[in-house]
Parts: sequence; structure tokens; C-alpha cells
Amino acid sequence: MEKKDVSLHLNNKIIGDLIMKKMKFSVAALSMLLVLGSCQTKTGTGAAVGSGAGAALGAIVGGLLNNSHRGTCALVGAAIGAAVGGGAGTLIGKHMDKVAEQAKAVENAKVEQVTDANGLAAVKVTFDSGILFQTNKFNLNANAKNDLAKFSQVLKNNTDCQVDIQGYTDNTGNDGINLPLSENRAKSVYNYLISCGVAASQFKNVSGFGSTNPVADNSTAAGRQANRRVEVYLYASQAMVNAANNGTLQ
Repeated sequence: MEKKDVSLHLNNKIIGDLIMKKMKFSVAALSMLLVLGSCQTKTGTGAAVGSGAGAALGAIVGGLLNNSHRGTCALVGAAIGAAVGGGAGTLIGKHMDKVAEQAKAVENAKVEQVTDANGLAAVKVTFDSGILFQTNKFNLNANAKNDLAKFSQVLKNNTDCQVDIQGYTDNTGNDGINLPLSENRAKSVYNYLISCGVAASQFKNVSGFGSTNPVADNSTAAGRQANRRVEVYLYASQAMVNAANNGTLQ
């Protein structure tokens, strides 16, 4: 082999080794993110309900590959086992329009249409913690129970939606107070919806994020009030994706 050929061979080998190392690093980084997410759940900053490692990794990968998620929250949307065509995505979008309209009938609920980690239409429903709870408490008020009872009907009417609940606080205090408070508030909403007849299997994650992901300026009273909230996300389940791909989703 001539020197030129040897040099070319070595260069190709070096490039190949670099690509392999980069791929291994990317996989390792994703694995580390998954481990960290699991640790966060175990330490009480969020309780996973019925979601597996594959769903968590799918949400991470989906979020890295698809930057269309418009919520300020942690990523929502489980890993799906089938590709979603353009027509199916349109059907899911129309279906979620109907879900959003139903949710808008609930008093004291702010309804927004967002995109999940898979790039599919989803619905975000925000409840002001000031309406749901007394200051620094996580027991639901009587009026809050009335609102959530009506909202439970939306979930029962749309069992093909998976649900995440996320609790948040303002930045007053510290994580030692805010993280468990936000988680307990999310759990209170979850428990009450279960008591209203919503199937536990419909919920995938119930988490508290403390003062992270603010939606307003914490330097003002109005901003802090906006940041004290519970967000409920409704997004496509595998059953919904299958129905959309088959053209049977209404």
C-alpha cells in the first residue's frame, strides 16, 4: 500500500472512531438524563404514576429532536410505538380541539393548546393555586372541588387522553418548602379526580416542580400569584395514535 493510501486509511479510521465516540457519548448522556429523572422522582420532587423507563426516555428524546413543545413545563408525552403520519396528526389535532372546548366550560380553568414531546397537539389546563388552596396549604377548597368535579367529566369523556399533573409555586421561600408543597398540591388534585371516578391508569405523571418554570415575573405580586398554579396536561395515548393512523379517530 502506498503512503497516500495508508494516510487516507488512517484518516478514515480516526474519523470513524470520533463518530463512534460521539454516538456513545450521546447515548450515555441520554441515559444519565433518564437516571437523573428517576432520582428526582424518588427524592420526592415528583411522583411517576404508571410510566415506564421507555416512556421517560421517549419524552427526553422527543424533546431533544422536536423543539415544538410550547409549554413552560417539563416535557409531556409518552413514547409512542408507531409513526404518526400527517393525516393522523391532523385528526389528533381536531380531536384535541374538541377536548379543549370541553375544558373551557370548567370555571376557573385557563385552557391552552400546546404541543407534546412527540410534536402532537395537546391541551394544557391551568388552575390558580390561590383558588384551589389556602396559602401554604394543600387541602382543596370547597369551590375548587366543584371545579375539579366538572373537570373530571372532561377526563372521563376522553379516556384516550393520557394525563400529567404538575404543581408549581412562586419563588418565595426555598426548595425545602416549595418542592414538597407543589408535589402535595399536584397529588391533592390527582386524588380528588380519582375520587370523582377518573381511572388511575389515565394518569402518567403527578409531579411537583417548586418554583421552577415560572410563567410570570416573581418580582410582582401578580406575577407570583400566576406562578402558584397546578397544570394538567391532556395528550395523545397510544390508543389515540392507533385510531388516528387507522382513520377512525373522531
